[in-house]
Amino acid sequence: MTAALHQIPTSTTLVLRALARFPDRMAFVWDGGSLTYRGAFDLIGRLQAAMVVAGLKKGQTAAFLSANSAETWCAGVASSGLGLVSTWLHPLGALADHLDVIEDSGATALIVDPRTHGARGAELAAKAADRLEIVLTMGKADFGRDVMLAGEAIGAATPVDVSHPDDYAILNYTGGTTGKSKGAIRRHRSSVASTLAIAADFEFPATPRYLAAAPITHVSGTKVVPSLLRGGTVHLLKGFDPEKFLATIERERINFTLMVPTMIYVLLDHPGLDRTDLSSLELILYGASPMSPTRLVEGLERIGPVFSQLYGQTECYPVSVLRRVDHDAARPELFASCGFPVAACSVSLRNEANEEVAPGEAGEICVRGPHAMERYWKRPEQTEEAFAGGWLHTGDIARADERGYLYIVDRKKDMIVSGGFNIYPREVEDALSSHPDVAMAAVIGVPHEKWGEAVTALIVRKAGTQPAADALMQHVRERKGGAHTPKQIEFVEALPLTAVGKVDKKVLRAKYWSGQSRQVG
Repeated sequence: MTAALHQIPTSTTLVLRALARFPDRMAFVWDGGSLTYRGAFDLIGRLQAAMVVAGLKKGQTAAFLSANSAETWCAGVASSGLGLVSTWLHPLGALADHLDVIEDSGATALIVDPRTHGARGAELAAKAADRLEIVLTMGKADFGRDVMLAGEAIGAATPVDVSHPDDYAILNYTGGTTGKSKGAIRRHRSSVASTLAIAADFEFPATPRYLAAAPITHVSGTKVVPSLLRGGTVHLLKGFDPEKFLATIERERINFTLMVPTMIYVLLDHPGLDRTDLSSLELILYGASPMSPTRLVEGLERIGPVFSQLYGQTECYPVSVLRRVDHDAARPELFASCGFPVAACSVSLRNEANEEVAPGEAGEICVRGPHAMERYWKRPEQTEEAFAGGWLHTGDIARADERGYLYIVDRKKDMIVSGGFNIYPREVEDALSSHPDVAMAAVIGVPHEKWGEAVTALIVRKAGTQPAADALMQHVRERKGGAHTPKQIEFVEALPLTAVGKVDKKVLRAKYWSGQSRQVG
């Protein structure tokens, strides 16, 4: 039996098949424009022809910078089909972060949408001129070469796919919530495995009308191809504006979207929520960070039984899913779960000795699957550590119930050691968030002469409330006991968020740990 019989499609072929299958359907819709399946297919062909003329070659790495854009998404597919490795710069990232990724990835090409990132694109083109051989723009700009205009001049061109399932396809950078971002490299076969796992285990509507407000350069984008495989339409917003978000759901009869918890909280607190027709919604996927069980119940009551939680990380996505049927008020204990492992993923909870823990005990979530990253880019020591014992170590600590549902206790690196006790901030945050006057809570450990680390909570109050710190401490004490009770509480107007909507605990800790080394036991 030849090796060819074992080959799967590349991620590019997967897309081109979908676009060819539904030529007359609408693939993308955005404010002021739209693109059919046939239009996207043809655009990919024109862009590829222009990219070849510009000098792009198989094996190069191309960095992309854009807000949610159908044209730039097509440019990514075009690049992939030519055999390039793609790395997507976060649209909200800082200049230094973008330059770090370009340097670390070894990108020699930069492709920018100047409509949203013209100034930043020009800065990158100038500051990384020593390593960038080719700079292309998705439209007219004062820098680079307009690849859209060049494609139009070339005319019709059929898309090609010269990549192989074993070729490197994408270099994704981690969110950097516990340190400097690392690149996770994947081959085409791994990217395809991820797409198929999402399509198989997430409860997509039969014909998705998917609203993408979060950046499709990151987790929101992993739902684009599965939606197109079903003949659906992807509605693009260039950011999360609650009024526009709600209006789009009502006007376009959106049946599916993805949100991070902070976005859901904003929606629940928005005065327009209850007067918006959300009856078309079938599925709200949420994830990227823990969600308050109390606010989840509020969402179910006010929006409906449409919530489903996803869990995964840059290194391996997806890992598990908590489906809509599991969001049942009769079983509220499941609201603290991140779900049941997807079919394509093996999960083991392991201790510091890399042994599987006993049932009911907490251990690090370790995974195996065809969609896991191959390695960290240019970081052999961290790769070896991540894959110790043949499992990919996620850094998340969890328990499993008798059915195999996972309950994340916290990030291993976020654990607080106070008075000899190991305290997981997530448990304290959930207790605080169950108080009716708390909108958001973040818990960290700060240096303390007696305790080593003191549990400290930063609280965003709900509008119009004035909860007392003592009352909130007692609230936690009654639910979790004295060891988990915050030693101090600070009230803040807002919590710092990373570009992907997670609470940035590095920023919170910096105030207290400046000049000190934080050891995690």
